[in-house]
Amino acid sequence: MKTREGIGMTSRRTRNRMIDRLMEQGISNHSVLNIMRDTPRHLFMDEALSSRAYEDIALPIGHNQTISQPYIVARMTELLVDHGVTGRVLEIGTGCGYQAAVLAQMVDQVYSVERISSLQDKARRLLMDLSIRNIKYLHSDGGWGWSDFAPYEGILVAAAPTEIPKGLVQQMKEGGVMIIPVGPQGDQVLQKVVKTATGYDVEDIEPVSFVPFVQGKQ
Repeated sequence: MKTREGIGMTSRRTRNRMIDRLMEQGISNHSVLNIMRDTPRHLFMDEALSSRAYEDIALPIGHNQTISQPYIVARMTELLVDHGVTGRVLEIGTGCGYQAAVLAQMVDQVYSVERISSLQDKARRLLMDLSIRNIKYLHSDGGWGWSDFAPYEGILVAAAPTEIPKGLVQQMKEGGVMIIPVGPQGDQVLQKVVKTATGYDVEDIEPVSFVPFVQGKQ
């Protein structure tokens, strides 16, 4: 039986070791670190894998999707909030809901889009159980974004397209930022995209490995 506080390999001591490792890897935003320490990552995966929840690895969540390794969640969140994002954020790829849980504790509102309805439904139930209520959910093709609530201060994308989706750039506020992995599998780079008056600027952050950005919904 999984509990919010966790025991053994999901205990507070194990979470503290994860935070120490994140700091060694260069994560310096204390708000990000504290929220990740307090967010029960083990609840976002199957019982059989929960003992590995605080290792720095991606783990399967079904439907050929994964929960990102803690470092990547921390890095993408830190890049977003260090840019000054505090208001509305669009998340592409709800997945198991862990990234949304971390993000929602740092910004006013998260709008989360997921193409696999069963994954999103499970995430929504868990996040409600955790009393995280400033997230709106949409079952849709992520490439379309969610124009109803645009423009967004920030966009965070949890799957890798081969190029920056222009439709998502259009839903960004001028001066807003998108954190997105871009490129084919085996050659992906995490990019920071800042919208300008005439287009957008791109900064390469570091090599990454994400599931590919898939069109359509199921």
